[in-house]
Amino acid sequence: MKDGVVKQGMTKQMFMEMKLAEAVFEGEGFDLIAMGRPEGAGCYCAANNLLSMYLGNLIDNYPYMVMDNEAGMEHISRLTTNNVDILLVVSDSSIRGIETAGRINTLVDDLKVKAAKRFLIINQARNGLTDSLQEAITKHGLNLAGTIPKDDVLYEFDMNGNPTVNLPDDNPALSTAFEIFDKIIEAN
Repeated sequence: MKDGVVKQGMTKQMFMEMKLAEAVFEGEGFDLIAMGRPEGAGCYCAANNLLSMYLGNLIDNYPYMVMDNEAGMEHISRLTTNNVDILLVVSDSSIRGIETAGRINTLVDDLKVKAAKRFLIINQARNGLTDSLQEAITKHGLNLAGTIPKDDVLYEFDMNGNPTVNLPDDNPALSTAFEIFDKIIEAN
């Protein structure tokens, strides 16, 4: 079957469900769904609805499901990120990033996205939390879970295409991230 072409006798929904099932990579200790980008212009409402339905069917198979969306608000506005226990908004340590996180927070409210708890995580923080960042966080009503420090080893891993799951356990960014996640999960 040619990639992206629905076989005769197969509905588009059947085709999409087959492609979504093929996208699941079963790893050691976790499974991963790798989603690509759309191929061309047009409305992806049907594809997004199928994705939401498929994820809804998978959720009972796992104690935790993590969706790592691309930066931006599309996944919120498309409602593929809906009905979640914990919504993490990750920003860099810039005012512009915090303003974007604030817009995401507002969009979640406007669209009535079901997110039981919401947290902000600041990634690649160079000098901790500055007064101006704290003011922006407060202004936008964001709930800061923590900051992950800028890390040269993590940067090198990323630049060389090495998987971050291979970072050493004592890596500062990794250990801080796990501390934040433990705190968030315990609070849930």
